[in-house]
Amino acid sequence: MALSAEEKERFLRAVEEDREFRYALMGLLGFKELLERFARLEERQARLEERQQKLEERQQRLEERQQRLEERQQKLEERFAKLEERQQKLEERFAKLEERFAKLEERFARLEERQQKLEERQQRLEERQQRLEEELVRVRRLAELNRRDIGALTEATLSRWVWEDLRDELVERGETVVSRRRNARVDNVDIDLLVETSKRIYVVEVKIQPNHHDINELVVKARKVMELRGKEAVPVLASVWIGDETARYAEERGVKVIQY
Repeated sequence: MALSAEEKERFLRAVEEDREFRYALMGLLGFKELLERFARLEERQARLEERQQKLEERQQRLEERQQRLEERQQKLEERFAKLEERQQKLEERFAKLEERFAKLEERFARLEERQQKLEERQQRLEERQQRLEEELVRVRRLAELNRRDIGALTEATLSRWVWEDLRDELVERGETVVSRRRNARVDNVDIDLLVETSKRIYVVEVKIQPNHHDINELVVKARKVMELRGKEAVPVLASVWIGDETARYAEERGVKVIQY
């Protein structure tokens, strides 16, 4: 019995809007198994997207193919009246789609294998990075030890030079040396070199590259020594390198500068 135009329109709208009805109809046409397989393939594709961002481009191509398939399906629904005549052709088309899906499954299998290799490579890189970080820590420790040893050697050498120069100067001024101590400690105050004469006490600090803070600390130490010993204390700064501005600041603070 022929359908009226209104009945045809309602039938096509039901096919388009009612998913269960469409699946039931497609099952009669032999599509259900292919669509279920297509759904499983989409789930597998979603898992691969989480593991490998680079698959997004290939996934996009698959979605475009899916879109084309849905467009073909829409056309088939619109041409439902002619479906019996074109059934054989559609079966041939779906056979080709099955071949495409089989190829896609093989491609995804290769991608999974590639992803596994990438993860193993990343693991090796992380292990190598860990070893490099441990080696860097060891090198830094060695550098710190070397810097500390060089600093101690420099301090000892400069202290000896300061003592020799200061001793000659004291003799010329007629001051008699009462005591000389390296790494002295006066009331919890550490002093690199402490030279006491019959008239004064010389508070000597050795710095490779002093700054304003070092000068201020030296002045405070000299005042502390003067308070404790009751004798004039002279702050002396010995340095390998001191800038002009820092030297002027030391002079303003009453600090004697000896540069080598």
